[in-house]
Amino acid sequence: MKRRTWMQLTAMGVGAMAGRTAMARAMGGPPTTSSPSSPSAGDLRVMLDGLAHGRLSSVALVRQAEQRIAQLDRQGPRINAVIELNPDAHAIAQQLDAERKQGKLRGPLHGVPILLKDNIATGDRMLTTAGSLALAKHPAAADAFIAARLREAGLVILGKTNLSEWANFRSTRSLSGWSGRGGLTRNPYVLDRNTSGSSSGSAAAVAADYVPLAVGTETDGSIVSPAQLCGLVGLKPTLGLVSRHGIIPLAESQDTAGPMTRTVRDAALLLQVLAGQDPADPVTLKAPPAPDYVAGLRPDGLKGARLGVVRAQFGTHPEVMAAVDRALAVMAQQGAVIIDPVTLPDPATYADAETLVLLHEIKDNMARWLAEFAPRSGFTSLADLAAWNTQHAAKELVFFGQELFDKALLTQGLQAPEYLEARAKCLKLARVEGIEKTLAEHRLDALIAPTGAPAWVNDFVNGDNSGFSFSTAAAVAGLPHLTVPCGLVRELPVGVSFVGAAWSEATLLRLGYAYEQASQARRAPRYLPTLALPG
Repeated sequence: MKRRTWMQLTAMGVGAMAGRTAMARAMGGPPTTSSPSSPSAGDLRVMLDGLAHGRLSSVALVRQAEQRIAQLDRQGPRINAVIELNPDAHAIAQQLDAERKQGKLRGPLHGVPILLKDNIATGDRMLTTAGSLALAKHPAAADAFIAARLREAGLVILGKTNLSEWANFRSTRSLSGWSGRGGLTRNPYVLDRNTSGSSSGSAAAVAADYVPLAVGTETDGSIVSPAQLCGLVGLKPTLGLVSRHGIIPLAESQDTAGPMTRTVRDAALLLQVLAGQDPADPVTLKAPPAPDYVAGLRPDGLKGARLGVVRAQFGTHPEVMAAVDRALAVMAQQGAVIIDPVTLPDPATYADAETLVLLHEIKDNMARWLAEFAPRSGFTSLADLAAWNTQHAAKELVFFGQELFDKALLTQGLQAPEYLEARAKCLKLARVEGIEKTLAEHRLDALIAPTGAPAWVNDFVNGDNSGFSFSTAAAVAGLPHLTVPCGLVRELPVGVSFVGAAWSEATLLRLGYAYEQASQARRAPRYLPTLALPG
């Protein structure tokens, strides 16, 4: 969850329990100045070609990923993106290699390693904790629907990634990328800068070339924001395109999972696996059959496209605005029709309503997930988890509290009039009178804006200082949002957003791919310890 909304709430604060030892543990140790280069086999195209022609095996890819994690995550710059490795990864890779030798391929990504955010249940020997020590005793009872789909498609679930604990919906002044179980994930571009969240580890791991693919989840900004800050492509799908069954929930009205990758083509390949109807998540039954997302990618995909520029949501950072204006110039050169400006309702007009919706839904949704996927945990409700945090405050509440949990516990259920009114207001302003109205009025293929501000310095005292974000409208409306790298601002990545109508993922991927191919704007991280002062 992004931070700007929650910073508007009144923080209750926590006691001054954090000492130097706790801070060092949370930060993962001192940063270094090492600047490792990315191996060519970290590129998905190279991987797939090597697998197809026998130059690479799935076992070799798993071993290579584990070595890179050892070098960069546990040592060197100590990115701290991976919270746990799968003890069965080698055995799974061996089985997939054997199938390949027999001519049995489960799909185009057969044998490729992938990392999952640690709120996606896996019914294996790994834990599923949302970064909380409370759930760090027993594995989940079963795979989440998307974890099962990944296995069926032949991917190797290499491990779990760190995240902002409880999807960053615990405190009004938390620091994104930190969890009680995993500590703080660092940004590979500048190590003392934030990754955003809550899909922090998924973003940092792909940026650092551990694996080409990772899965994140988003309620509001949790895919697109860390993707931007870590120089990645991130796609938040339409609500219902990807099943949430088995994912530790925040809010059923906005939660979804999606791809986090280095290229648009990689995101399309992964979305092809993730998308699918699931009776256990009824909202997916409304989704149309998924098209071939990869087949729709083409370099001239911007030709004739109508793009509306949401100029009022460009923020105030001149270098970010300039980067996105350069991106718009590239799109125009590629044949896009630019309508500048178009308008949306200010997200501030429904920010309080969004917060109220999420406070109600987390209480109800959490109880159902615990019953099905964590029956041995001893927890049956959000109240149980909040009580555990209080009892273990020296570990879990060491830097910030749980004000949002406390507020959620006071809600009166999903039939409460205040909840129903807030949800109706959100849909009206974000979707009906917002994105859908603007798209229709101007006959647009997508809305364009900066994804957000550049990465901020990590601060355990004050929490996040994240600046502006374009995530809220699409998140609240349940509509798709794609971010694509559009360059660096003083070594820090920035992204350009494409937001569209329901089920328009193929269109957004086509537009993003054409822009990506024309601009070649992404730059690999250099693992700088900090930004040097000029002069």
